[in-house]
Amino acid sequence: MNKKIFIACDTRNITKVKNIIKKSNTKKLKIGYKFGLEFFNSKNGRNFISKIKNKIIFADLKLHDIPNTCISAVKAIKDLKVNYLTIHISSGLDALKAVKKISGKIKIVGVSTLTSLNNEKLKQTGHTRSIKNLVMYQAKLARKANLDALVCSAHEVAYVKKIFKKEIITPGIRFSGDKAIDQKRIMTPKKAFENGATSIVIGRSITQGNINNNIKRLIKSLN
Repeated sequence: MNKKIFIACDTRNITKVKNIIKKSNTKKLKIGYKFGLEFFNSKNGRNFISKIKNKIIFADLKLHDIPNTCISAVKAIKDLKVNYLTIHISSGLDALKAVKKISGKIKIVGVSTLTSLNNEKLKQTGHTRSIKNLVMYQAKLARKANLDALVCSAHEVAYVKKIFKKEIITPGIRFSGDKAIDQKRIMTPKKAFENGATSIVIGRSITQGNINNNIKRLIKSLN
């Protein structure tokens, strides 16, 4: 299977992360591990990531600042040899191009509009475009900046993939029947891939409960 699964390690607990990595190990899926601000900013998180070997590492830091600060942030984590790094597309074209230029082997991932937002919540932030139109515009910026991948909801993949031809990563993934919790635009793993996603991010549906069984459920759901 060429499809990639990123498991979100949303915790500060290194023991839990070790358990997630150990119990999600399978030859039937191509799995990577996504670490966000919570883990990176924890006391021992960065050091732990520096010691991970032979795994796909996704640094979900969602950079969002002026170009020079974004460049400095990328340089600061190059020693970790992460595979993916996120930056908000709303940082602007100059920042996107600057980060891509100095990224080296790190794949730069543009984050479009968070899956915690719907049209009503988006309007509260001052946007006048609908989510669909905004994400399409962001996809064009990601293409113009020659980013390596783009993050969007699985609901937007169908039209984003017509604009952005590289890797499309979709968060907000839940098994059928699982609660949405803090996300608005969610979808099942199988449906996300059917819509055209090349990679998915899945967290609580895998990491809560019996991880081995949840991985088996994921494999079964994709067949």
